[in-house]
Amino acid sequence: MTTTATAMPDPAPATASAPAEDRAPRASRRAWLALAVLMLPVLLVSIDNTVLSFALPAISADLEPSAAEQLWIIDAYPLVLAGLLVSMGSLGDRIGRRRLLLVGSIGFALVSIGAAFAPTAAALIGARAALGFFGAMLMPSTLSLLRSIFLDREQRRLAIAIWATGFAAGSALGPLVGGVLLEQFAWGAVFLLAVPVLVPLVVLVPILVPESRDPAPGPIDVPSILLSLAAMVPVVYGIKSLAIDGFAGIGLPLIAVGLAFGWWFVARQLRRPTPMLDVRLFRQGTFGGAVLVNLLSVVSLVGFLYFVSQHLQLIAGLGPVDAGLALAPGLLAMILAGLVVVPIARRVPARVVVPVGLALSAGGYVVIATTAGSGAVLPVVIAFVLLGTGIGAAETVSNELILSSAPAEKAGAASAVSETAYELGAVLGTAVLGSILAAHYRASLVVPAGVGAADASAARETLAGAMAVADGLPGSIGAALEASAAHAFDGGVVVTSLIGVALMAAAATIAAATLGRPPRAARTARPEPQ
Repeated sequence: MTTTATAMPDPAPATASAPAEDRAPRASRRAWLALAVLMLPVLLVSIDNTVLSFALPAISADLEPSAAEQLWIIDAYPLVLAGLLVSMGSLGDRIGRRRLLLVGSIGFALVSIGAAFAPTAAALIGARAALGFFGAMLMPSTLSLLRSIFLDREQRRLAIAIWATGFAAGSALGPLVGGVLLEQFAWGAVFLLAVPVLVPLVVLVPILVPESRDPAPGPIDVPSILLSLAAMVPVVYGIKSLAIDGFAGIGLPLIAVGLAFGWWFVARQLRRPTPMLDVRLFRQGTFGGAVLVNLLSVVSLVGFLYFVSQHLQLIAGLGPVDAGLALAPGLLAMILAGLVVVPIARRVPARVVVPVGLALSAGGYVVIATTAGSGAVLPVVIAFVLLGTGIGAAETVSNELILSSAPAEKAGAASAVSETAYELGAVLGTAVLGSILAAHYRASLVVPAGVGAADASAARETLAGAMAVADGLPGSIGAALEASAAHAFDGGVVVTSLIGVALMAAAATIAAATLGRPPRAARTARPEPQ
């Protein structure tokens, strides 16, 4: 969701020598209405990242995906989206951000209808990839349009806080929305949700949101687009393979291939006079540190939601709505933290604010690690409140900083960097933590005697598969398989939770070491052509 650059005390009051941004006109009521409209795709795309975690049991029962297909059903969307965000940000700078937003909205709605009625796991994976393509058009457009609408720094800080809170809230709201829909409808309803959200957006955006673009865009760089995809896909797939097959598989070679393409991509950007992604921004310690902080934060958030949603439904025995409501306090904490941190960030350096928030998030994982296996719901509620509070605050600070540190005419590309960190984190959250959990589950599951070979294979694929098999077995054998599956899954939850603690500790250390106030010149905005 974010990248950063730090929010510290505000510049001095505007004077004759103050930066132009401090003297910028304040936004009208129309601008705030535009913000409300722009929140629609923000909520939709962020909900889409996590809503499938709650729909997985129903999808598994209907489409019977393998463990690998189950992970790809989740990963295909954020993987494609992350690979194209920078490219789409640059395209929006060139053809107009509002225009790109409208094209992406229409395409996203149409593909969502197809995904709702996917007949096979492979078809659903393909639909999720197509959703990622159109989703990549939505996110850079929304954040960069805010830069052109809110020229006053104080108003823009609040607008971005609302934007970041909406993004974080959408991620946490996904399970709750999924729970409500799945209680009443088939799993396809989680995709049809996009249609009533995007129809009013298509109507209202041309009325309320002004067009903006880069007045001097560079050429569309197709080789860079292909290189960014060639770098990301092998790395993510390699991580998944490494977690499942160990060092004997193809994981390490794939990661090496992806890193090689990544090096080629960076080298190309450094040579070009108008790069698709200005990698020189990473030379600023605050910028690079903030990207890493947000990447690690989102890995932890999405990984948490991936296993907790299954635990609440399949082990604790909650229905979809009750499981979603169990996470509602954490959702509220995330929203409040994103708003409360705004005045705090004016007076307290980000190198203090962000590590404190991340320490709270680490505490959430500690709670899960120490209570896994109890079957209790309250520790999950407490853990998510801690995790949501920390990440909600960190994302708000980082979003404002990355946007304020970039030139106004490159707002689309800069916001795309911010969103790429989020989406890559969403991919790695399931690819890394999800794959480690799946590998631990398969290695630890003890199948009771009397279970047939086909049923045993299905039980080893996923927790949902094991519970479905157990329901069809005689009483004592079925109960034994359920208990063994729950024990194996919760053992994997302990391992992934400890990894989550380590990720949060690493992110907090990076934040404390790198997050400083961006140079004054970088914070000076220039009014953007409309």
